[in-house]
Amino acid sequence: MEMSASSSGKVRLAAVIKAAGDVVQTDDVIQALGLSRTQASKQLSRWASQGWLRRVGKGTYFPVQLTLLDAEQVVEDPWVLVPPLFDPSYIGGRTAAEYWDLTEQIFRDLVVFTAQTVRKHEVEQQNTIYVLKHVAEDMIFGTKTVWRGQTKISVSDIHRTIIDIVADPALGGGIQHVADCLEQYLRNSESDLAKLISYAERLGNGAVFKRLGFLAERASLGSKLADMCRGHLTKGNAKLDPAYECPRLVTRWRLWVPESWYGASA
Repeated sequence: MEMSASSSGKVRLAAVIKAAGDVVQTDDVIQALGLSRTQASKQLSRWASQGWLRRVGKGTYFPVQLTLLDAEQVVEDPWVLVPPLFDPSYIGGRTAAEYWDLTEQIFRDLVVFTAQTVRKHEVEQQNTIYVLKHVAEDMIFGTKTVWRGQTKISVSDIHRTIIDIVADPALGGGIQHVADCLEQYLRNSESDLAKLISYAERLGNGAVFKRLGFLAERASLGSKLADMCRGHLTKGNAKLDPAYECPRLVTRWRLWVPESWYGASA
């Protein structure tokens, strides 16, 4: 008995999914089925119209009816959509802080640093909010590779995570949360002050050393880091957190701070 077109399509899709893993892209179809790029694109569109795949980006799909293919429902992990949607990219900010156990807070969104043009700073896909931050491709450094299922994903290492959230406190959950994460970093067995300083130097953002030194000076284990930051202060004054009114100037750190942060730091 000949296999029906529907059954044949499911078998072909199952072969593609087996090769591709969590997310299906055009290149996966080309490699698994030996099709041209045009044929592969048309096949993906056909599967999407049949309800077997859902399009989540250009040439990027995920299976939505895998039970028909004797496979488990997947893409429960929003991390797996990051490489196909945003590469060159890495997961960072408060999401990475949570991953590295620098915080006990749980955030519902997912912070992504991407070299792609960012037209919207928040993108929703599959009930997950992706918070996007543009980064030059040559500034993608200090990352680790992690595997989620069959998907290889880059995440900022523990040192780059600290530098990124100091550079942009909003991506760290606000300056108080950034301070708490730094406190945990200084207590972590993997903390490396020399690497932290080298990352900040490479990033080339003068505000980082001002904020980092100020926060380190207030941290219980931060005196050495504060001393290291003093030699890297650039001219001009920065804000501790641009999201807040910062009327008071801590001159030794060239840093404007909120009234509530001034106190003993004067």
